[in-house]
Amino acid sequence: MANPLIQRELVTMLQQRRMLLLQCCVATAFGLLVILRWPTDARMALSGTRSQEVFHLFAYGLLSALLLMLPVFPATSVVRERNSGTLALLLNTPLGSRRIFFGKLVAVMGLAGLLLSLSLPSAAACYALGGISLREDLFAVYSLLTLTALQYSALGLLVSTYATTTDAAVRWTYGLVLLSSVLALGPYQFLQGTESILAEFSDWLRCASPFAALMSLSAAGGVGAVGLISTTDVAGRFTVISLALTIAYSAWTISRLNHTIFDQARDAGEISDDQDLGTRMLRRLVFIVDPQRRSRAIGPFVNPVMVKEFRCRRFGRLHWLLRLIAICAMLSLGLTYATVTGTVDWGVETIGGILVLMQVALLVLITPSLAAGLLSTERETGGWPLLQMTPLSVLRIVWGKLLSVILTLLLVLCATLPGYVVMVYIEPGLRLQVERVVICLFATAGFAMLLSAAVGSLFRRTAPATAMAYAALLAVCGAPLLIWLGRDAPFGHDTVERALLINPVAAALSVIRLTGFRDYQLIPGNWWFLGIGSIVCLLVLIGQTHRISRPQ
Repeated sequence: MANPLIQRELVTMLQQRRMLLLQCCVATAFGLLVILRWPTDARMALSGTRSQEVFHLFAYGLLSALLLMLPVFPATSVVRERNSGTLALLLNTPLGSRRIFFGKLVAVMGLAGLLLSLSLPSAAACYALGGISLREDLFAVYSLLTLTALQYSALGLLVSTYATTTDAAVRWTYGLVLLSSVLALGPYQFLQGTESILAEFSDWLRCASPFAALMSLSAAGGVGAVGLISTTDVAGRFTVISLALTIAYSAWTISRLNHTIFDQARDAGEISDDQDLGTRMLRRLVFIVDPQRRSRAIGPFVNPVMVKEFRCRRFGRLHWLLRLIAICAMLSLGLTYATVTGTVDWGVETIGGILVLMQVALLVLITPSLAAGLLSTERETGGWPLLQMTPLSVLRIVWGKLLSVILTLLLVLCATLPGYVVMVYIEPGLRLQVERVVICLFATAGFAMLLSAAVGSLFRRTAPATAMAYAALLAVCGAPLLIWLGRDAPFGHDTVERALLINPVAAALSVIRLTGFRDYQLIPGNWWFLGIGSIVCLLVLIGQTHRISRPQ
């Protein structure tokens, strides 16, 4: 018997108007990516080097687009059913948990197949150039992309069974995708060439990343083969790890698709104010900010909307942020201390690069989840008319919401400042570089906040607003790196520099003079882009706020 969920899920996704726009953008982007590097000479090299360069760049773009667009659909699938009340009806049908899971998984894979099929004309154009094997290149890359789509679709469905809101599901899914696909490459970059248990573990860890597997497949073309290619069969290991993770995610999700998914019994806890003095002092010492302590009244000069944002949102609560910042601060100090004492010989530039990447990863992960739903959440839940009925002006309401994000990002930016202070104390000559890096980070935080808020204001629901904010921010921070991966083959120095001008990550890494970025002059061009982009996003946010504030 056919699974009715496949048709319902797939048709529902394809009937959305933004899906048509998404398909047109994907097909156009891949076509332009190939046309951009299409040979202009009448003669072609018999070795097929140019066609391999174009195809490998196309493969990186296709993988990035897949990781950027696909996870949002499985991440919101189950939690949307539960919040709308249809999940309980599904569980009472004769379908069973297995057929429900596989129906949703096959529907998402159908969407992934549609996205991959839109890239086939561009892949055929690369194949027409010659120098590309149908089996070893085209088939291998598309098999890798299929495994990646299957793995992260299963991961998104698993996250969706635990999340209580769609925006939380999108946030956690994108965070796990970023962790497993990009951050998993980091340890190997710094431990390669050494002989230790950590080096062996980092070698296996990077094999869990689809980017590492794609780099191993494209090693012959030279694209992306900088520092991440070795004699290890990365593609084979990735296949085994991906299949194992997919099976584990699927079994885990199937085990949760029953009526116990609605049982979320939680300990009511005990208010700290009702406990004895010794317990209160101990909790204050351990937790710094006690989450079970009664909140004080809102002061007369405090924006009540800011306080409301801090107290209502589940992500970004002060006690969790301080713990996260404490962990990052200790990690940054530990890395700096290890380099200074000679425990590891990474150099100041490498440590600065790690701190920059850690800081930007926090900003990319946290900012869209905080800023994208500032207006869309109120419109979706019906809270915006209630806010308009208060004595607060619209300007003060929006400022209170932005202020809650600004204060949170300031705390996040403080996470790695101790490491920079130690670097300046050890080498005073690095003061100017560190000051410029800090300026880059603050400019990145402001741009990320305003971009997420502006994109989120265009939507009425939080889930698509959060997903599009993540997509826009990751496109700015990640798309230029695809051009950078093809530096010298096939892109020249000037082309790479122009592409990196819009990338705040590359600007900070060029200031810290990290290997691979030190030859590019991105300052102050990047600051001009972030400043103008922030002003445009602020105008969009003001315009949208004025539009939704008019009488309906």
